[in-house]
Amino acid sequence: MFFLREPLTADIRDFIQVQVPRPFSYPEVGATRTGERPHGYAIDRRRILVGHGQDTFLRARKCLQDWRQFGLGWVQLCWPYKRLQPGVVVAVLISHYGFWSLNAARIAYVIDETEPARRYGFAYGTLDDHAERGEERFLVEWRRDDTVWFEISAFSRPKHWLAWAFYPLSRALQQRFLRQSVRAMHKAVTQSAAQPLGAATPTASANA
Repeated sequence: MFFLREPLTADIRDFIQVQVPRPFSYPEVGATRTGERPHGYAIDRRRILVGHGQDTFLRARKCLQDWRQFGLGWVQLCWPYKRLQPGVVVAVLISHYGFWSLNAARIAYVIDETEPARRYGFAYGTLDDHAERGEERFLVEWRRDDTVWFEISAFSRPKHWLAWAFYPLSRALQQRFLRQSVRAMHKAVTQSAAQPLGAATPTASANA
């Protein structure tokens, strides 16, 4: 859904409520978990080293639970207090090229593994009222070499006619999000080192 002004909290709440019963808008639900590369989609993957050891992994896990990868200013998660569990519906609010868009997504699955490496993350998939069609996974991993990584992997293709008409700009926005999101997570994990684990962390919210 597109807006000429930033939507109010009530607008966003109503938008999410309408989306709750709607199905995923693509058939390949869960493909990011198996590493499939669905035909006809753009494939994206970006990762960053956020540190080493168990303490870093636990902090990165907490940052992911707080949706800190969305602290970009021009992208907002509505809302970051949402729990990471399958079925939860959220909206991504984006400011771009002089207008705003709200994009609906549902958490498709959650990863919480201890073998062969410690991994924690989730993927969300697009719903009917989303400019794109596809799935995106956010994952933190503590490997056997003691490194801790944050990774985003996704597949997508335009759904709304504006996304098709301005496909190069849509792809530029996606690449911008990938670059800035991994940096935001790195920054969040680094800053959280000064806080006790379990302490409240700042999150972005839509303007009332």
